[in-house]
Amino acid sequence: MIVTLTVNPALDKTIELSEPLGHGAVQRAAASHVQAAGKGVNVSRAIAAAGVPTLAVLPGASTDPLVTSLSNDQLAHRCLSISEPLRTNITLTDPDGTTTKINEPGPTLNADQLAELSELVSDAAAGAHWLVLAGSLPPGVPADYYAQLTAKLRSDLGEKCPKIAVDTSGAPLIELFAHSQSHVPDLIKPNAEELAELVGGYDEDALEGSVQLASDCAQQLLAKGIGTVLATLGAKGALLVAEEGIWHGSHTPITPRSTVGAGDSSLAGYLLADVAGASAPERLKNAVAYGAAATQLPGSTIPTESDLTVDAVTVEKITSTQGTES
Repeated sequence: MIVTLTVNPALDKTIELSEPLGHGAVQRAAASHVQAAGKGVNVSRAIAAAGVPTLAVLPGASTDPLVTSLSNDQLAHRCLSISEPLRTNITLTDPDGTTTKINEPGPTLNADQLAELSELVSDAAAGAHWLVLAGSLPPGVPADYYAQLTAKLRSDLGEKCPKIAVDTSGAPLIELFAHSQSHVPDLIKPNAEELAELVGGYDEDALEGSVQLASDCAQQLLAKGIGTVLATLGAKGALLVAEEGIWHGSHTPITPRSTVGAGDSSLAGYLLADVAGASAPERLKNAVAYGAAATQLPGSTIPTESDLTVDAVTVEKITSTQGTES
């Protein structure tokens, strides 16, 4: 079982443009897609599509359009009932795959609701293989929520606590490393921008432009207590940096259609391979295959195994700052 928590879920509305986005212009959409989403929900979708048990935990009233959409899609979920409506995010996609996102803040959660949500997660996650804490935090939620929840679950669940993966950005990501070792999850999945946030001194372009530099940065996080860093690097593929070694995975060139949900799909691909008992290089290979497949699909469409081109992924082990070996 893989459990996901999406504290700030959203209905994702993706509008595909037939021409590049023009500021102040009136443009017609070539197509549009609406799907119940949020990073954790997206991970659960990919896992469910692969036939592996999953449960998506999130706030939301049973009558909220996002929650009813999950029910219609038969995606297993458990909700903390709240009165405020969930948010809608809008993504504009250019013909070359460039995306412009407009994300609403989401409903406000108070301290009592947050405590109830944490208990809901604890009950759902006991005995699971993985728990994924993913996405932004809505108004009212402290930036260290993921860090504190990680420590609480380890204390409360003991041996029944699953491995914990976190995929977030900004202050919630930085807070993971601002406390004790018990607050640091087992895995994080930063993109290049988020990896730069964590280590400082570099920007997104520099890390996407140099696999070795990105690897050096990710290795700094191992010294801070993280067990595994799965870093997605856009067209450069992804890095897996762990205690047992460092690998870089890349896919043959593709034609991007939408990058929405690609990182979520990469994480799902990694977790699916891990649950199946795959080696580290094979876990990375599956992650890159899932991410590439998602990039070639419209909107926030999550890939299934039939969309994957695993044979198009090459994985190399990084052995030193001087190069790589196959």
